[in-house]
Amino acid sequence: MVDEGGTLPGADDGDDPRIVCHVDMDCFYASCERLRESELRGEPVVVGMGYESGEPHGAVATASYEARAYGVESAQPVSQALELLPRKAVAREDPTLDPADAGHYRPVDLEYYREVAGEIKAILHECADRVREVSVDEAYLDVTERTAWEVVDGRPLAEGYARHVKERIAREVGVPASVGVAPTMSAAKVASDHDKPDGLVVVEPGGVRDFFDPLPVEAVHGVGPVTARKLGEMGVETAGDLAAADPTAIRERFGERGRTLYDRARGNDDRAVTPTGRPKSLSRESAFTEATADAGRQRETVAGLAADVAERAEGKGALYRTIGIKAVTPPYDVYTRERSLPGPVADADLVREVAGDLLAEFAGDEIRKLGVRVSNLQFGAAEQARLDGWDDDEAVEPTPDRSTTDGQSSLTDFDGLE
Repeated sequence: MVDEGGTLPGADDGDDPRIVCHVDMDCFYASCERLRESELRGEPVVVGMGYESGEPHGAVATASYEARAYGVESAQPVSQALELLPRKAVAREDPTLDPADAGHYRPVDLEYYREVAGEIKAILHECADRVREVSVDEAYLDVTERTAWEVVDGRPLAEGYARHVKERIAREVGVPASVGVAPTMSAAKVASDHDKPDGLVVVEPGGVRDFFDPLPVEAVHGVGPVTARKLGEMGVETAGDLAAADPTAIRERFGERGRTLYDRARGNDDRAVTPTGRPKSLSRESAFTEATADAGRQRETVAGLAADVAERAEGKGALYRTIGIKAVTPPYDVYTRERSLPGPVADADLVREVAGDLLAEFAGDEIRKLGVRVSNLQFGAAEQARLDGWDDDEAVEPTPDRSTTDGQSSLTDFDGLE
């Protein structure tokens, strides 16, 4: 029997390796919508903006796994999502559509999602001595002092404790979570993603290398498509290949970051689970299936990303002074452009306008991926400001950035690597 937030029987304070849990809520926004509308369970659910007639362009914030089966993805333009998965309400009225191949669309309700997240975080803080909240739906827990790696009846006690955390979230809040358990943060994160949704994967000490070795190199925390392509050019296709590679060659190609990735592939990660500060920037990216020079698709994508980023900033109570975009052109050249404003603002229309203006520089270019970012953030009780214009002389035009890393989080810097 496990006490609420207590220690499992048999746990001790010995010299065993750390025990880190990475808790990742599955399709969190969609799960929240199902929580208040039980009839949505098991159905394709898309949470986003711009799907109602007459609404401005929008983007997908979250797609349930059932919706993903139709090709709907996070950060995708809603117009594209609707082509892949029509709205259920529309399909029932349109004889050319099959309601069985349609989905439920819901608007983003950040206030409600934060309320649900607050209930989850309360549980996490009860179940761990140290919690690192990465985003509204993701956190690391150091539970070393709550349980142990000791194996009882064929299973480590740490597995039972992680299951206890999962079951508390499911029972007390009503949403599913995937949990990875490992002796390091990076391994725990990969483990939580290994058996989604509603998964529980445990990587015991001494087994991290064996767990990583057969995985594609993209599974290593911090390796995205661009880095994976460059590693592939070096003959590195799996995490095991990276772990066995010449560290000097990896460092020469990727700098100190390369050494970090090499160490993580080998299971070496001495980062401690510590609380995080506020983000320095908020961004969202979306990749096209194939590179496109279609100006309309590009503008629509940027408009949707801008709306999403602005709404996320509003949800965090953040003002921003810099608005930027990222454009990835074939083969994988990465360019960033940004514009600094005279003062901090919170203005979704302005984010869309400035991002679209910056995109104009790439007119006629084929683009593989686009991103929108707001940075130079300010938090607090300051009133939201609105700005009707800006001084073109303040535009910042950085040189093309070809060393951009592949941040996958929608709430991190384009170049972020945790």
